Amino acid sequence: MEKFREILRLHELGYSQCAIAQSCAVARSTVQDYIRRASAKGLSYEQLNKLSDSEAQEQLGKGKRKVTQSAEPIDFARVDLELQRKGVTLALLWQEGLDKQQWQCSYGTFCRRYNQWRGQKQLSMRQVYRGGEKLFVDYCGLTIPVVHPKTGEVNSAQIFVACLGASNYTYAEATPSQELSHWIGAHQRALAFLGGVPECIVPDNLKSGVTDPCRYEPGVNRSYQEFAEHYSLAIIPARPSKPRDKAKVEKAVQEVERQILAPVRHEQFTSFTDLNATIAIRLKRLNERVMHGYGLSRQALFEQVDKPALKPLPTQQFVFARWKTAKVNLDYHIEVERHYYSVPYWFVQREVRVKVSEQLIEVFHDGKRLACHERSRVSYRHTTLPDHMPPEHWAYKRQSKERFLAWAQQIGPHTQAQVQAIFDRKDHEEQAFRSIRGLQRLGQQSGSDRLEAACQRANVFGMVGLRRVRSILDTHLDCEPVPTQPDPAPVVEHANVRGPLYYH
Repeated sequence: MEKFREILRLHELGYSQCAIAQSCAVARSTVQDYIRRASAKGLSYEQLNKLSDSEAQEQLGKGKRKVTQSAEPIDFARVDLELQRKGVTLALLWQEGLDKQQWQCSYGTFCRRYNQWRGQKQLSMRQVYRGGEKLFVDYCGLTIPVVHPKTGEVNSAQIFVACLGASNYTYAEATPSQELSHWIGAHQRALAFLGGVPECIVPDNLKSGVTDPCRYEPGVNRSYQEFAEHYSLAIIPARPSKPRDKAKVEKAVQEVERQILAPVRHEQFTSFTDLNATIAIRLKRLNERVMHGYGLSRQALFEQVDKPALKPLPTQQFVFARWKTAKVNLDYHIEVERHYYSVPYWFVQREVRVKVSEQLIEVFHDGKRLACHERSRVSYRHTTLPDHMPPEHWAYKRQSKERFLAWAQQIGPHTQAQVQAIFDRKDHEEQAFRSIRGLQRLGQQSGSDRLEAACQRANVFGMVGLRRVRSILDTHLDCEPVPTQPDPAPVVEHANVRGPLYYH
């Protein structure tokens, strides 16, 4: 997803520019720039959603990015040492460096680079979380074996843990794996357990949720992003190899492993239902236990701080969907799980994005939806919409005996009789289609009246077929009067002809 859409969506939800910049992994100046451009043009998130990515960028007037030059080296260790002296400031050190021609950067660049260097030092800062602000999520390192009662197959249950930042209120459950469907499903059940929606979720860089674990511009899975949009929250992945970014859930994972998983290490579970029931009982005890240093339990602190600040859950349940990239084949169909779905034929040989949900298959290109099909589980079959077919393909697809007879009936009874006679002479209905299409073309060239007259003459003389009717039209015999019955053959007098009197 393009970052500008997410910036404007979070802005309309009321998030600060700093929070948006952190969620989208962009500079705050970039957030300001997009918000100012959208405000100047009077563009909302809903309006931009109706445009393709290229059209929206054009409306916002965005051009190519400038190439940044490599920064000049600065000894910030010496700068940091000098700052420890009384009365020494960054402004003074920057000016001294300019006078000595040690650097040529601006004061803003000097301060920003110093702060970046200082942030790399292993310093710990106390974090203060507001009620309902952040939910931290992660998986435990420990697993619980689940043994199938009939086959004896062992499945290592993954333990999902979620923890609210302000109250430390914890949720845990066992899932069969850490795949995307189980990852998002655990999120849904965690929010249902909390009874509300926080402002943002801070996950670890799990592959199911974060496609690109970059320190500065992490890529969020498309399905995970749709989950965030459905619940009107922001996804702020923790930095790679920075467990302090999610210290709350790290501590919650430790508590779950010690208070829930370790005591049941000798028990044998035959289903995830039994395992989650056991986890739920021990989780209740964990949340009701008084925390040292707080004087309150997680449950009591949650009721006081987090619960009133949580946003209400959406009325409709989130529908999980996977995304994949596909190329439209020459038959204007794409393949999804061995079934073929149609796309408008003018997108042949183009790459499209496919959203695969439980009930629907949706196809997108350049941010716009091209097609929507009901999902089919029948392998090696086609689902084709008439609007997606070229006109000539649609006309061929609609051919049938009933449609040809209906057309002939509109022309006249003689044409209908001729068409019926053509069908009667063929072993298979489709063998007559070409001949009747030829009659239709004759009707377009010569007119319906002449075609009806030609078919009348052909029927009287027992002539059937396209060539006979065309010959009548070419010789203009359709303009001649048609006898009610053909002339009887002349009687031939001959010795071998007995005649009717012979039988008296």
